[in-house]
Amino acid sequence: MNYIGKILPIEGYYVVVKSPLPVDYAKSLTHLYQPLIGIQAVTLYLTLLHEVELQQKDTPQTHHTLMNYLNLPLDEIYQARLKLEGIGLLKTFENKSDSQNYYTYEVQSPFSPSDFFLDGMLTQLLYHHLGKDKFQLLQEHYTKPSVQKGENITASFSDVFQTFQPQAPINQVKQKKAISSEQEASFDFTWIEQMLRQRLVPVQRVLTGENKRLIMQMMQLYGLETFEIEKSLLWALTEENILHVEEFKTACHDLFKSKYKQTNIQLTEKQASKTEAPPEKAVTKEDQLVMELERISPKQLLEDLSSGNHASDQDMKVIREVMTTQGLPSPVMNVLIHYVLLQTNMKLSKAYLEKIASHWSRANLKTAKEAMAFAKREAKNFQKGNQSASGFRKQASKEIIPEWFKERKKKQPSTSTESTIDKDKDKEQKEIEALLRQFSGENN
Repeated sequence: MNYIGKILPIEGYYVVVKSPLPVDYAKSLTHLYQPLIGIQAVTLYLTLLHEVELQQKDTPQTHHTLMNYLNLPLDEIYQARLKLEGIGLLKTFENKSDSQNYYTYEVQSPFSPSDFFLDGMLTQLLYHHLGKDKFQLLQEHYTKPSVQKGENITASFSDVFQTFQPQAPINQVKQKKAISSEQEASFDFTWIEQMLRQRLVPVQRVLTGENKRLIMQMMQLYGLETFEIEKSLLWALTEENILHVEEFKTACHDLFKSKYKQTNIQLTEKQASKTEAPPEKAVTKEDQLVMELERISPKQLLEDLSSGNHASDQDMKVIREVMTTQGLPSPVMNVLIHYVLLQTNMKLSKAYLEKIASHWSRANLKTAKEAMAFAKREAKNFQKGNQSASGFRKQASKEIIPEWFKERKKKQPSTSTESTIDKDKDKEQKEIEALLRQFSGENN
């Protein structure tokens, strides 16, 4: 990737260190972080760290200084900076002014060696970079258990004094704050919670803060879908309904190998496509339908098809079991739901859903567009041998237009007559019905 011109040698920077570093941070950087981000990124980190005591308050250093310190071109320095940002060792703030831009680099504290091995994602990455033997050597060295001096019978505060107790210990509060800094809010755990309740598994025991954080990390690391995470969770639950962390990691890795036909996990930089085409615009109503089926969840689709009513637990259970068993991506599952409802007069038949899902799974469909085209071909083939079914599908097609697909164009100016508006609506309604008939395999 070309980084030339992202920053200029004349642009200045300040360095800020907000949190104290662990006493053995150098060991972490050398043995644990360096295999992941490389020597140039680690050298840049150390250089910025020690720039703090040299910088002047009102005069920023220029990036030309960094080029001299590191003996590197500026594009490679920028590349190293991105690696530090991505691994969580640096935050960058840009300050724009009329005279000259400058940056503030906020150096973040690395994990201590022992804490590093408590982070699921970093641990897995290091394992894949170094291999089993070297990884175990480092893990055993830096996570030596503390010496036990017998049973701990020390009296607690509440044993000695009578007073009220805080609702949560300090260490739990700190832990919750640390967890909230992850991008946990961007993922909806509702689907997994429902799956656990269906199996009478205590949700709070499984989806703890640390486990949620681990789930997010494994999804990001291995590129897994929700249903694949569900499989890994169920595999790794003990008889006491406790999540076995190592078995969960192993299950995620096994799914990764099966899904992507490879075993190597390495930190690599994102490569921009050579020709960055603009996003596709929906031209026809079929394009609009495909785009919506790519975007929304199966739960939202069911609710849209039910005029905004909540999807029933029974329907959600049916969809989840079919989706999990057959391993269909969410967009493909959306098309399947839409297709089955078209064919069965808006009844979600599990047997029919399973039959078609098995066929679609073998066809290895990945996108809503592929599934839509496949469904059309199948429906046309089916129609040849069942001409009588076309009348039935015509009757059903009028009832399955979802709310999100009924959005009308903005109203015409007040000068338009009501009759003209009604004609436009009738015309658009006929176009939509024609599209849905085409989707269900009928002739235009």
